[in-house]
Order: sequence, then structure tokens, then C-alpha cells
Amino acid sequence: MYKNEKIISGVIRKELIRHKDDRGFFEELIRINDDFFAEGFGQLSHSYMFPGVIKAWHIHKTQVDFWYVAKGDLHVGLYDTRVDSPTYKQLNEFLLGQHGENIVLKIPSGVAHGCKVIGGESELFYVTSSVYDTKQEGRIPHDDKNIDYDWVNIPPLKL
Repeated sequence: MYKNEKIISGVIRKELIRHKDDRGFFEELIRINDDFFAEGFGQLSHSYMFPGVIKAWHIHKTQVDFWYVAKGDLHVGLYDTRVDSPTYKQLNEFLLGQHGENIVLKIPSGVAHGCKVIGGESELFYVTSSVYDTKQEGRIPHDDKNIDYDWVNIPPLKL
């Protein structure tokens, strides 16, 4: 996480163990018997994004997302819209990918989420707890005044 702030209720960072050798590396992302993965599997998706692309805000009624960045770097923002949550209206930011945290990020339903590509091209793989359903999908404009978050001026990653 970028800042030393309280993590949004229900958001979980699963630290990955990377096994490297002279051929490359291997790491397990999600196992069916992980407590982290209690909501189960609905669908695996892959999003390929160009530098500077912003995808925000996205929200689900009951679906849970599990995000992993395999290539590039994503600035990820989460915003808790759940009125009954102890972290209602709280924002979290993460740097995921090659120069960020090597984690799978669990995003609960009701938590708005988005990302901006801040390095080169990025590839996001994500598992959802249910299959795609238009009734599950919600969008909030990237510049929504209630969230008051500036996606446009997030600087590119400096290496």
C-alpha cells in the first residue's frame, strides 16, 4: 500500500511466494483451499492495457474480485461505498506489478475500484467470484465529486 493507512474492511493482500531459478520463476496465486478465496471461482479474465490508460470507477453488487498484475505497473485505487462498513468512504491506494507489491488483491463487493497504467503496457489477470452478469456491474465516473480522486494527474512510474 502506498500510504500507512487503515486498509478497507474486507480488502485482503495475499503476499505471494516467488520461487526463482535460472529458468525464471514459479508462484501460486490462488488455491481453492485458501481462506482468502472463500467466495470461490466464477470466471478468469485478462485485461491488457496501454500506458496511461485509466479504468475507473467500477463496482459490483455481490461479486468479489481477485486482482494480479503479471506485467507492467498499475496504480490501483479502492473506495469503500458500503454505508454499513466501518471503513465507509475510506480510500486505499496500491502499486501492483513489476515494481510494486507482488500480491493478489481481494476486492470485496461494494468497494469501488479502478486502475491507471503508470509504467509500460500492463496485464491484469483477475478472478471473479461469479460469472459476468450485467446486473452485477456498476460504474462511477472517474471524476465523481463524492469520491474526489484525481486519476488524471497520477504521475508515471519513475525508475
